[in-house]
Order: sequence, then C-alpha cells, then structure tokens
Amino acid sequence: MQKELWKAGNMLYPLPAVMVSCSENGKNNIITVAWTGTVCTNPPMLSISVRPERFSHGMIERTGEFVVNLTTKGLVRACDFCGVRSGRDIDKFKEAGLTACRADFVEAPLIAESPVNIECRVKQILRLGSHDMFLAEVLGVHVSGRYINEKRKLELAKAEPVVYSHGEYYGLGELLGSFGYSVKKQAGGRTDYEKKCCADRDAGSGKKHRRRRAGQADRFSVS
Repeated sequence: MQKELWKAGNMLYPLPAVMVSCSENGKNNIITVAWTGTVCTNPPMLSISVRPERFSHGMIERTGEFVVNLTTKGLVRACDFCGVRSGRDIDKFKEAGLTACRADFVEAPLIAESPVNIECRVKQILRLGSHDMFLAEVLGVHVSGRYINEKRKLELAKAEPVVYSHGEYYGLGELLGSFGYSVKKQAGGRTDYEKKCCADRDAGSGKKHRRRRAGQADRFSVS
C-alpha cells in the first residue's frame, strides 16, 4: 500500500471535544479543549493542553482548578461557541445558554447540561511550546442519572457524545466491540479472533479449490 510522508504534526484523531470550566474571583469562564486525555489510573489523572495566550489559561494557572465537561450532540454548538469567543469580552455561560452549578471540591462550576463533569486540581504544569499541559488529579465525577441504567452502568452512548477531528465535529458511530471481546470465548469455545482466522482460512481453502476446479476445466475443455 502506497503512503505519503507528511511533515510532523498532530495527527492523533479523533479526540474528545470537551468544555473546560474555570473560575477566578467570582468570574466563570469556559474554554473548549480537544487536546485532552487520560494519563493515570491510580491516582486518577488527566491532562489538558492550553495556549498561554488564552484567557482561561491564566485563570487555571492561578487557581489550580478546573472542571472537564463532556460534550454531546445537543451541546456541540455551545462547545464550538466557547472555543471561538473569548471570556475577556463576554459571559460564555450566558451567551451559550449554559447553566453553572456548584462543584463539590473546586470553585470552578459544573456545566449542568453536560452528562459528565470531572472536577480536577492541577498537580503540574509542563511548558511544552505552543501549549502548556496541565496535569491534574481527578477529585470527583458527576454523572447525570438519565444515563445510568438499572444495573448502575453508565450508558454514555445515549448522550450522543461528540469527537473532534481536523477542525470538524462528529458523533460516534455504531458499537464495534467492547474491551477484550477479541479473546472472549464465544459459542463453540472459540474466540472472535480464532473464528476470524478460521473463516479466513476456510475462505482461502475455498479459493484454492475453485482455482483447482478452474484449472481442470481449462485442461479438459475443447476450443
């Protein structure tokens, strides 16, 4: 397969598009972030990367706190708005029609309309270049009850989460599998991976059989 070599760049897509809320001296703000990710399980930690010139950068750096609010299909317009307007000039909660709710561990507010809110406290700031990375410990997670089923499992897919890729927002597609499904024993005692290998082998055998029959037909045919 032929491939082109491109110059080094950020090509790790898609990414979750999240709204990060922060607060300082009673002023709330929201910044849209795509450069975010999980970095540690124990203690639970995540990261966000923000350009130093962004208004929220200074607020987060000085307070050492923020909330990551997951974005849904219904929130994608507000998410985009909060990424292209500056909190220096407007009240983003008001202009985007979002509701600020009190958090349990930090002064930064939760976005009530978000299905999941993650309270964070900054542990370290890495100066990387165009962006500073805020490494933060997760202090608490708020989950909307409408997405928790009778078995207490979070069904986030029902919230229609959104991802970001090359300047565009996308909804998530169909479920393709769950973690570990490739090695989980299915009917007949085979894993999905083993079943696929057998299917591929059987398909290959079928092709060889058809080729042999075609060769015999050619050998015995009369033109």
